[in-house]
Amino acid sequence: MATILIVAPVFALIAAGYASVLFRFVSEGAHKGISEFAFSIAIPALLFRTIVVSEFPDVSPWRMWGAYYGALALTWMAALVISALLREEREDGVVFAIGSVYGNIVMLGIPLVLSALGNEAAGPMSLILSVNTPLLWLCGILQMELVSRKRTGSPLAVLRPVLADLVRNPLMLGIGFGVIWRFTGLGLTPVVDRTIELLAQAGSPAALIALGINLFRFEVKGEMGSVAVMCALKLLAMPATAYLLATLLGLPPVASGVIVLFAAMPTGANAYIFAAQYQRLVNPVSGAVALGTLLAAVTLPVVVMLVAGVR
Repeated sequence: MATILIVAPVFALIAAGYASVLFRFVSEGAHKGISEFAFSIAIPALLFRTIVVSEFPDVSPWRMWGAYYGALALTWMAALVISALLREEREDGVVFAIGSVYGNIVMLGIPLVLSALGNEAAGPMSLILSVNTPLLWLCGILQMELVSRKRTGSPLAVLRPVLADLVRNPLMLGIGFGVIWRFTGLGLTPVVDRTIELLAQAGSPAALIALGINLFRFEVKGEMGSVAVMCALKLLAMPATAYLLATLLGLPPVASGVIVLFAAMPTGANAYIFAAQYQRLVNPVSGAVALGTLLAAVTLPVVVMLVAGVR
């Protein structure tokens, strides 16, 4: 019952967002405004406040990154091998790998992790969020440059736009200012705290509604073998590997829970954006986003029960 109370409201809000477009209560383009509010204002406020006021477990960032990104790297390599067996072009393999590891840890991950693990999860969660998007984009771009042998510029030219996006990213700003303010020891006055809290409370519901609306444009069509493999790697192989590595590295329960839950998130829209940018496997990655999110309604309750049992 406890697991149902954690997972069911999350997917109910996603379904509500999808239904709102399906029955034309809102336009399909509504996700843009809702997403901008959620990811530029509400969720950065949520991360800022949570980091400032929460008590964090003492955990090594290197062990956390080792568990999560170790699982990601192993899954990435498995995806490259499988892709080589399924198709000829190596550029497709890079996109296939991105679709197999790039999880929806912002739209779906943040609300579910906070619901399952509470504010204690904010510190470990921020460690993953702070490097995830720039690291994955950088690795994807560099590998695509390598396999296609384009050599369009220096490594700095490839790295510069990624770093520029990182500096301007509202989530990174929320985390960064939260860490700085926490170190000042000033805390938050009651009025400021309550104002930010009200704003932060809108973050998770808005993100989930936006995810549901956004899913309306993703379709499961064509190359079902590739879609199925990407979903299996993302929903099964990566979280299982993350659980094993978190156990081997001796991570505390909350940190381990964050690692496994984040690893279990379905393929996110950023993987689709990457595929569309290079015009490679656009339909299979779109299918992985849609089908993966649907299947996650079955797999994530199992992961939540596992995490709750460890705690």
